[in-house]
This record gives sequence, C-alpha cells and structure tokens, in this order.
Amino acid sequence: MSKVLNKRNGIIAVLILSLLFPLAFSDNKYVLYIMTLAFIYIIAIYGMNILAGYTGQLSLAHAGFFAIGAYSVGVLTTKAGLNFWLALLLAVLITMGIGFALGIIALRTKEHFFAIYTLIAGYLIYLLIYKWEGLTGGVRGLIGIPIPNAIGPIKFESPIAMYYLVLLFLLLSIFVTVRIVYSLTGRTYNAIRNSEELAQTLGINTKINKLVSFVISVSFAGLAGGLYASLVRFIGPEIAGTTMVFTFLMYLIVGGIGTLAGPIIGTLLFIWLEQYLQSFQEHKMLIFGPILTLIVIFYPRGIVGAIQSLRGYFQTRKKESNRSYTTNSETKDMKSREV
Repeated sequence: MSKVLNKRNGIIAVLILSLLFPLAFSDNKYVLYIMTLAFIYIIAIYGMNILAGYTGQLSLAHAGFFAIGAYSVGVLTTKAGLNFWLALLLAVLITMGIGFALGIIALRTKEHFFAIYTLIAGYLIYLLIYKWEGLTGGVRGLIGIPIPNAIGPIKFESPIAMYYLVLLFLLLSIFVTVRIVYSLTGRTYNAIRNSEELAQTLGINTKINKLVSFVISVSFAGLAGGLYASLVRFIGPEIAGTTMVFTFLMYLIVGGIGTLAGPIIGTLLFIWLEQYLQSFQEHKMLIFGPILTLIVIFYPRGIVGAIQSLRGYFQTRKKESNRSYTTNSETKDMKSREV
C-alpha cells in the first residue's frame, strides 16, 4: 500500500511541477519552446516504446511516420485550407492507414530483418517527401503552417498556451500507454516479446497483435508530427531522415526501453544536455556516443531500468537483513528458554 501511495504522490508532484513550469519561465519564450518540443518528442517515443519495448519489434521508420503526420497537417492546412483540428485528426488517420499497409508487409519479417525493412521504408518516405515538390515543397519544405484554431475563448497564440496544449496531449498519450501496458493487451504484447513461439502455443494470434501494436505505435508518431508542424510552423524533409529516428531511439534507450518513465527521462535529459552543449553541436555525438555505449553495455534497460534494479537490490538486502535478525532473535529466545 505504501508503494502505491509513494508512486501516486510522485506522479502528483511531477504533474504539479509540469503545470507550474510555465509560470516560472513566463518571460523566457525559448525555454517554453524547448520544453514544448520535448513533450512532442516524448509522445512520439511513447509510440516507439509500445512497439519496441513491449512487443519486441524495433521499427526504424518511426521518423517517417512522424513526418507523415507533420506533412499531413501542413498540406491540409496550407493547401486545402482545412481547420487545424480536422487536419490533425486526418493526419493521425492517414498515418495509421499507411502504417497498416506497411505493417502487413513488414510483420512478415522478424527481428533484425524487420528493423532493416522498416529502415528502408523510412528512407523511402524521406525520398518521397524530398522529391514530391508539388505536394511537399521538396527541399524547401512547407512554410506558414497555422497555429491551432481557437476553441471558444481559448486561443493558442502564446507559447504558454501551446505548452499547455501539448502537455494535455502528452498526458492523454501517457494515460493510453498505461491502460495498454496494464491490460490484457499489454500482457499479450509482453508474451510476444518474451517468446513469439510460446505465445503462439498459448493461442495468441501474434500476427494480428503485432500489427495492432504497429498501428498504435505509428498513431502516436502521427499525432506528435501534427503537433510539431503547428509548433514549428515550418517543416522540411530532414524530419523524416535517419538522424531523427536514431535520435528517438537514443532517447528511448537511455531513458529505459520497456519502461513507462523511460521516454520522459531520456528525452528531457538529452534535450537539455544538448542546450548546454550548443557550442559542441558538431561534435555532440563524441559526447553522446560513449554515454549511449556504456548504458547499453551496463544498463540495457536504461536509467529507469537501472533505478529499478538498484531498488530491487536494496529491497532484497533489506528482506535478508530482516530475516537474519528474526532468525537470530528466535535463536536467542530458544537459548533463554533452555536456560
């Protein structure tokens, strides 16, 4: 019971801090922009975590689906003149549709073959965006993407308003992820990750479940891409590049793949570390590379996984200490009775 209360208190504390953050930096638009951007990336990485962390399928096309969501919103608002909210909904549906079509083929492969196929699919999405100048603007990209339309008296013209809007979508994404992870569906995904053959012997339709997991994963990417387009208001083909997908993967691995807090911790850590190391932008991988390598070798479940392991270790030591103390006490009582 105390563990549940401590976890709940921790969640409440983090939520309060995130709600009060804009009030502390109301005069610093750049800090608000960076934190809002980090929240958008976290949404995308939660989608990657559902597929890679819980189902065991590493997709390297995630940046491509992120770009599909962003360009869908950009094209639908700037060229078709649609309302942002309708464009965002259609962007998620378009991303899910393309993800479904690619997933049917991709999930015929397994393990590293699946990763290679999705890497190729992601690169094809990048080439399509880069070459299709009539629709995407090619290398010039799309400019002048509008901010979200007002909802009644609520307008999204200020950085604080955009911060709270993205925070709302992030909280919804976390809620959906938690519901999936702790449901029968989440346990099914874990069974597939641990042993697909064993899951099949238990009567689990692994193909359908992996396809559903893939579609859910890309829907998060599409949502994040749509929000990214409205925040930045200019998008180029580089958001579909391999650099972007490996950045997402780095955030996830460092934070903790297959954990609920990993996407948040990994993303915020690296986003703000990059801000403090701006003078080393050209050589940042010389710094991040060794950090990532050490974490993969010694803590394959990332920072959150390491914390969980240490907590489990100390709890075990505490139980052993209590057991030893109880045994010694019982021994002393028996000797005193004999005397």
